[in-house]
Amino acid sequence: MSGAQRHALSSAAANLGREFGGTFNTDTIERFLHASYDQFAAHSTVPNFLPLLAERFARQRLRALSKVEGNAHDGRPTVLFLCVHNAGRSQMAMGFFEYLAGDHAVAWSGGSEPGREVNAAAIAVMAERGIDISKEFPKPWTEEIVRAADVVITMGCGDACPVFPGKRYLNWELEDPAGKDPADIRPIRDEIEHRVRALLTELGVPARG
Repeated sequence: MSGAQRHALSSAAANLGREFGGTFNTDTIERFLHASYDQFAAHSTVPNFLPLLAERFARQRLRALSKVEGNAHDGRPTVLFLCVHNAGRSQMAMGFFEYLAGDHAVAWSGGSEPGREVNAAAIAVMAERGIDISKEFPKPWTEEIVRAADVVITMGCGDACPVFPGKRYLNWELEDPAGKDPADIRPIRDEIEHRVRALLTELGVPARG
């Protein structure tokens, strides 16, 4: 780890401390931050962005843990989209969910075997709908994130997907967009949009458009 990365991690720890200091102690915050950093460092091709990715993922994990422990719950439904690489289907689903639900619900995504980057063709076809998922990144699922979700949507990860008793699961059978060109991904994208809209209706969440 370079000196610049250490400085960036220290800044990230300070940011998280200001946000979660009233809920978690410094050791917990730093443990989640450094664990997140290590998860991405193992396969990242953009080391300069590792501290930022680690901060973003640690923030998500701490919010999830806070909800699981009953320290924070604003009443909004939380949906977790899971696939194998968290590079295509689950990223598109999260993109549609966040765009359509706005501030009325929360969406997370993860993968059983996270890839190195989000599928470029998936980014392109989502941009055709005015939805930017280019700043997203493949990430693993963690226990607290799964436990904090109200609904877990699985897409092709099979037995590798986490199962917790009492948790509501839905399995969406969708083609994997990996290796496909935009023309072949558009039908997958459109099916994902249809399913996300139906899910929002079921959850009683108003959808834009």
